[in-house]
Amino acid sequence: MTAYSITLMVHLSAVALSGAFFLLRGIWMLAESPLLTAKPVRILPHIIDTVLLISAFTLAYFIGSYPFFEPWLTAKFIALFVYIGLGMVALKRGKTKSIRSIALVAALLTFAYIATVAVTRSPSAGLF
Repeated sequence: MTAYSITLMVHLSAVALSGAFFLLRGIWMLAESPLLTAKPVRILPHIIDTVLLISAFTLAYFIGSYPFFEPWLTAKFIALFVYIGLGMVALKRGKTKSIRSIALVAALLTFAYIATVAVTRSPSAGLF
């Protein structure tokens, strides 16, 4: 196995873990579960997302593509900030459950957009 393929596997695993854990935390938010405030649940996303970002930057280096030079990577980069903002509203900053619910759905759609752009390397492929 090459360093690239190992990094890609780490990245894809981190993507899957990040998305699944975000969905689970969203479900817990909707259910008003006390699990959402447990210390491991507050720490684990930071660890997963750090691995995700480090592997993303490493992959960008390996393929020689960088945000603001490649349109598809720029779209992912911008959408990542949208996803983070929506995730913050969904899980803690939204004042009402309906606002948090709408932000959760929008964040999940943004996550799907980012994944679609990554697979197709086309910034317009993930649009409906």
